[in-house]
Amino acid sequence: MDVSGKKAVLVSNARGASPFVIVCDHASNRIPTKYDDLGLSQTERLSHIAWDPGALSVSRVLSEMLDAPLVQSTVSRLIIDCNRELTAPDLIWTLSETTRIAANENIEADERQYRIDHFHRPYHASIETLLESRRHAGRETILVCMHSFTPVYHDVQRPWPIGLIHGLDTGYTSALYDALRNDDPSLNVGWNEPYAAHNGVTLTLEKHGDGRGLQATMIEIRHDEILEPAGVTQWSVRLAHCLETARVARKGAMSV
Repeated sequence: MDVSGKKAVLVSNARGASPFVIVCDHASNRIPTKYDDLGLSQTERLSHIAWDPGALSVSRVLSEMLDAPLVQSTVSRLIIDCNRELTAPDLIWTLSETTRIAANENIEADERQYRIDHFHRPYHASIETLLESRRHAGRETILVCMHSFTPVYHDVQRPWPIGLIHGLDTGYTSALYDALRNDDPSLNVGWNEPYAAHNGVTLTLEKHGDGRGLQATMIEIRHDEILEPAGVTQWSVRLAHCLETARVARKGAMSV
């Protein structure tokens, strides 16, 4: 917990029957009171620099539809980015696209460690606890890391409504790609778009997926697709179907 007594991570439906486990690294734009909004305006705190708009909404609906556990961070990535290595230069952002985060510049070592101990480590520990419990129970587990991305980045339009990112093992992500394309052949599905592992954005995917030998994937939805309930429902229904289709396809491929 932070000094306000609020939990750094929430785990919902931990005993869900689904083979899928959903994690949402950038679920919240919450900035604990002690940080005085990091000096940012309300518009900035509501923008994509602070969180992944829509990602938690889709994660929650998917959790309900699939009866899947959901693990979510409750703090803004501007406090600490839970999807970054502890040595990453953007673990604590000082510039997000064109927005300067002056309050994060030159922070003291003890403050950096506080954020690691109270926000970053509890989040990953909660994921590990859940996955370890499932391993002991002999449960099949497929890790799904849910994110959203901006329609425009540095003045460049991003054409994909959805992108898939893989870790070291491409198998499940490839099967999900095929399932999405088969569901709607006109759908522009990005492969390692708008980011890829070499951009340093796959900590959670690789640490808890590849690191445990699990099938895993990272899903990025362009956030203008999921800011309204209709879009959240549409993408959740599509993903619920395609995640399961990909699971069945992988089971078939691995049994040959």
